[in-house]
Amino acid sequence: LQQEHQWTMKTTTADERKAKLEKLKAAVEARGDEIVAAVQQDTRKPEEEIRITEYLGIMGNIQKNIDSLEDWMKPVEVATSLNPDDRAKIVYEARGVCLILGPWNFPLGLTLGPLAAAVAAGNCCMVKLSDLCPATARVAADIINEAFEENEVALFEGEVDVATALLELPFNHIFFTGSTRVGKLVMAAAAKNLATVTLELGGKSPVFVDQDADLQKVAADLAAAKQFNGGQACICPDYLLIKDEQQAELVREFQARVQENLYDENGQIRKESISQIVNDRNFARVKGLFDDALAKGAHVAVGGVLEEADRTIHPTLLTDVTPDMAIMQEEIFAPIVPVMTYETIDDAVAHIAGRDKPLALYIYSD
Repeated sequence: LQQEHQWTMKTTTADERKAKLEKLKAAVEARGDEIVAAVQQDTRKPEEEIRITEYLGIMGNIQKNIDSLEDWMKPVEVATSLNPDDRAKIVYEARGVCLILGPWNFPLGLTLGPLAAAVAAGNCCMVKLSDLCPATARVAADIINEAFEENEVALFEGEVDVATALLELPFNHIFFTGSTRVGKLVMAAAAKNLATVTLELGGKSPVFVDQDADLQKVAADLAAAKQFNGGQACICPDYLLIKDEQQAELVREFQARVQENLYDENGQIRKESISQIVNDRNFARVKGLFDDALAKGAHVAVGGVLEEADRTIHPTLLTDVTPDMAIMQEEIFAPIVPVMTYETIDDAVAHIAGRDKPLALYIYSD
């Protein structure tokens, strides 16, 4: 259906596309409370986080597309060296039919956001949400069915077999958010049809702390980042590089910020303020990284509480971490921070440069 309809979508005007986006925005706006309840059921995120990332963020994203659409569609004049009398311009065309494979950590924000951009560009879409978020998928289905005709946008539910079957289809563009391992599979599938791809993958994002950095700010930012979605975000700080003489103060400041953010006056953690690890498999993976680090000589400086019953991990700081530990070999995706010390800035740069390129790099310096 989408392939047959793509030529109609490609030739829509800016006003027609904006009208479709307005319908999408209205459908999302009408379901604010449903979105919060569904995402909370699937992920147990704090309500405030959900409202910011999965509702307000989406609304702002759609509005940005509406406001910018006419400028984005305008041809751009460019110089040509072939003939001084020639005139050349870049004309932006829709790709055709797009596949959007959404993740579980931000199930609506990283699905409806890319969808809004694809529709703004004049594309038809097929969308699949993560099978780990069934309640969210039901709300997404209501939103999409209200905003679009089936030949414009279709939503699919199911496990990995559904995603595998979709990747066999001849899409023109694929948008995927997830792990590097699966990203390689997506790129290989896209290559069979010469489809373009947008791969929003992860990585081990380092935090470099210079010797003159404000350690209170470092600790506050780090504690907040690891609390947000339980550290399950692609740009979440993954590990920290700091001078040895600064380490003790950082530990004290991090402990203070965690205590302030998450614990009540009786010293009990406020479970409603902390996100759980998404499933048993990921909890076991993170616990394996944690146990391996301790077995190889790392020490728990803050936290270290892993509650398997409800898949909750208290914000944790590990010291005496070495590069050979498994926790330094793969993205953690949890509220655990390995801390490594460095002698010189060149040493820190060499460590970062010697590994796969991270998605983000955080530098604290005066």
